[in-house]
Amino acid sequence: MCGVTGWIDWETDLRGQERTVRAMTDTLACRGPDAHGVWLSRQAALGHRRLSVIDIDGGSQPLADSADPGAVLSYNGELYNYRELRQELSGLGHVFRTRSDTEVVLRAHLQWGAEAPRRFNGIFAYALWDTRRQELLLVRDRLGIKPLYWHAHRTGVLFGSEPKAVLANPLFRAELDAEGIAELFALPAAPTAGHGIFRGLHEVRPGHLVTVGRTATREERYWRLESLPHTDDAATTRETVRALLADTVERQLLSDVPLCTLLSGGVDSSALTALAAAAQERAGHGKVTTYSVDFPGSSDRTPDAWRTSHDAPYVQAAVEHIGTLHTSVVVPDDDLLDARDAVLRARDRPGWGEMDASLHLLFREVRRRSTVALSGEAADELFGGYPYFHDPAALAADTFPWLRGRTTPAALLRPEVRAEARPEEYTAEAYRRSLADVPRLDGEHAPDRRIREVFHLALTRWLPPLLDRVDRVSMSVGLEVRVPFCDHRLLEYVWNVPWALKAPEGRPKGLLRDAVRDLLPPKVTDRPKSGYPSTPAVRYTEVLTARAHELLSDPNAPVFDLVDRAAVRSALAEGRPLPSPRTAPNPVGGLDHLVQVDEWLRAYRVSLR
Repeated sequence: MCGVTGWIDWETDLRGQERTVRAMTDTLACRGPDAHGVWLSRQAALGHRRLSVIDIDGGSQPLADSADPGAVLSYNGELYNYRELRQELSGLGHVFRTRSDTEVVLRAHLQWGAEAPRRFNGIFAYALWDTRRQELLLVRDRLGIKPLYWHAHRTGVLFGSEPKAVLANPLFRAELDAEGIAELFALPAAPTAGHGIFRGLHEVRPGHLVTVGRTATREERYWRLESLPHTDDAATTRETVRALLADTVERQLLSDVPLCTLLSGGVDSSALTALAAAAQERAGHGKVTTYSVDFPGSSDRTPDAWRTSHDAPYVQAAVEHIGTLHTSVVVPDDDLLDARDAVLRARDRPGWGEMDASLHLLFREVRRRSTVALSGEAADELFGGYPYFHDPAALAADTFPWLRGRTTPAALLRPEVRAEARPEEYTAEAYRRSLADVPRLDGEHAPDRRIREVFHLALTRWLPPLLDRVDRVSMSVGLEVRVPFCDHRLLEYVWNVPWALKAPEGRPKGLLRDAVRDLLPPKVTDRPKSGYPSTPAVRYTEVLTARAHELLSDPNAPVFDLVDRAAVRSALAEGRPLPSPRTAPNPVGGLDHLVQVDEWLRAYRVSLR
């Protein structure tokens, strides 16, 4: 993947601002370690960092048509249908000078304008400057797999793939207001689409484009799910899911650099790996390379409702059945502690602590031999794999089902901060807005209507932070992670499959399991959902507890401008876990969040509004 950034200004001649634009671009070096470029004009400046995946020699950016520079493009993404689009555009008279999908995006816009994104199958976030109309177009893929932030200043707009790029421009300051506090403490597991945490920072919403002109900025939705009757029978539905998934995996194997899959031993990642192996064999290529993550002593851990089993035996069963070249990456506690700062810098905000750190270490090891990895994100959201899909109490809750009965870190806010941020009201309003956005199906019975709501909540409020985590942590080491279950064709089809077909006989993800049953051993196909593993060792907890006590002794610790010091002291004295931003049970999650918020406020010099 790549890094995109830039600056539009209607009053400043940006040709004299190359140093600042290069500073913005350099913050994204991890996203694009292979090449960089800057394009400057009076009103627009675009920067780019490149991770070379397709057309290694010919895909340099920012890209403009040398014969007709009507548009300049800085692009982050992969188009999986770029060959078909290239052929169509060639038939319309376009002459290509590279093999890259970047040039396909540029010429698609020259041909079809703002309608172009509707034709794309892929993951993307990009900025296109129209030199004739003097307009900037910011575009993000349908599910928001690739990030893109923007900030409107007095005389223009700043933008970047990550907040750090915008923060590198002196026109933007790191400030946190009441809304940002509510997002950070009350809704870390159900973030608001488009909210950038920092005051005045927005994220281009999934399936949207933002047009910035001299007199106005407007936002337009180019894609949304549509609710329609499902007329296929069970057998046809299974066959269609299998065909779509197989086509998607084969498309996403396209790469000019080494590629692998991430294998957890669950049905999602195992099915992708099996389909990838079959496609590789048809193409006459070698075995698929796979990776998994583990921790010392994890096999002795007692299962719980979230992590029902240890991954290793299922990973081994899948590896032996499919025949892959496998590596298990074992992550010690001390390495997790050492990775904390790198993860904070990758995410530009407090995240999920040791889960982010272990993912970072896994991706760092994968990147030694592969540049692209396929991952199983979104299968649970698409096919109903999480416990809350099957829990009547969660389904009946008048809130996000995964937040039912949970205490969020907002419980620790100081009284005066709580009065400004209003976390309970903020969450209730976010839930109300989310329900209002659900595409309805006329005549749908109440139980089916509710399960449709929960699927939409999962896809629009639960999935985005997972995708953001994978993107930001993978790109911090220059690894491109592709997510085949997010293919919009598969999503549009499965969205309208009734619950009785998605979960036959009440089996979680029964439709997916039945669609890929012939590819995997029964042990893997029928393995119950087990969440991403966490470290079972005690040293990580001990170190974080010590750091929390150090904060309590520091009268200037910035976290206590937000958090009630006495409440934290009392919880630690009584041995009670602090409220965690994560929904998975983890006694260290709240400590992680407290310490990370303090580290973030210091490192980013965040001021409070």
